[in-house]
Amino acid sequence: MQWVARLSGFFSAAMVMVVLSPSLQSFPPAEAIRSSQFDGSVRFPGQIAGGARGIAFRRAPSFRNAADCGAGDGAAANVCDPSLVHIAITLDEEYLRGSVAAVHSVVQHARCPESVFFHFLVSDASLGDLVRAVFPQLRFKVYYFDPDRVRGLISTSVRQALEQPLNYARNYLAGLLEPCVRRVIYLDSDLVLVDDVAKLWRTDLAGRTVGAPEYCHANFTKYFTARFWSDQRFAGTFAGRRPCYFNTGVMVLDLDRWRQEGYTQRIERWMEIQKSPPGRIYELGSLPPFLLVFAGHVAPIEHRWNQHGLGGDNVLGSCRDLHPGPVSLLHWSGSGKPWARLGAGRPCPLDALWAPFDLYGPAGAGAGEESR
Repeated sequence: MQWVARLSGFFSAAMVMVVLSPSLQSFPPAEAIRSSQFDGSVRFPGQIAGGARGIAFRRAPSFRNAADCGAGDGAAANVCDPSLVHIAITLDEEYLRGSVAAVHSVVQHARCPESVFFHFLVSDASLGDLVRAVFPQLRFKVYYFDPDRVRGLISTSVRQALEQPLNYARNYLAGLLEPCVRRVIYLDSDLVLVDDVAKLWRTDLAGRTVGAPEYCHANFTKYFTARFWSDQRFAGTFAGRRPCYFNTGVMVLDLDRWRQEGYTQRIERWMEIQKSPPGRIYELGSLPPFLLVFAGHVAPIEHRWNQHGLGGDNVLGSCRDLHPGPVSLLHWSGSGKPWARLGAGRPCPLDALWAPFDLYGPAGAGAGEESR
């Protein structure tokens, strides 16, 4: 019966390609805002997982704003421009291929790509040079996140990737980004958009600090330990709330409210309790502190904006199908990443939806070489 399941997955991927095909069209390419001299590929001289030297990416196709967006004068780009859409995403060597694909998918589907400003959170500042080379017209700024800021607060998790300090950088966006940045979309590195990000940006948060797709059918209790639920001081945190699971890989954040309410300090306090005797109060990594602070107080966003779980579970990373309904964002949360499975020659059917945004490899190789 295994072949039946895999065949079902293949047809699911094929159907999604048919449904999404109109949104997979890019706007006409434009001249790069910044003049750059590249041969079509960029090599980052770094150490990557597996010991290989050198990370090669193709230069992304250029994109321009649609006629009704305005000129998009990159030379005058200012992070405080109120017309900008702000996106924050992390950059590290292990997930760099995913981050580049995510950015590529955003600008390819945005009606006004020159009006999108990226805030890259890094622990290696040299990665900003690679972004500038791959996306010469991109508006962005690089922010250094000191791993020591959070290293002492991190507890062990089911996957080592969930223990990396940069995975917690989202907790500090309100302090890292300029005060004039009042709202930001946070995106994980293992996803691609197949819709215009401006639609997500216009989400009405209705006075809430966090907006995200909620999944109230999920077993919320499993994210916390018996110690947590047996101690009313902890379990009482959710009194008067209707807490639901939400995935922190796609969030719209009101940074003004975050700063006013001091949510970074609230999250840190739960992380301190987790590390203190007599033991753990939650499982996994950066997710539970977010649930403790925000679950039950989240502005709901349509599920189409986070079709998550495509990376399988946190151990096996097995192939999965899409949830029913329309799709605007595909998210490979879980241990199975599309670039790793494609590179190993063992892709899941839905990994074919990630591949067109992959810019890894020398010029002339693979998808994404030319604007479609």
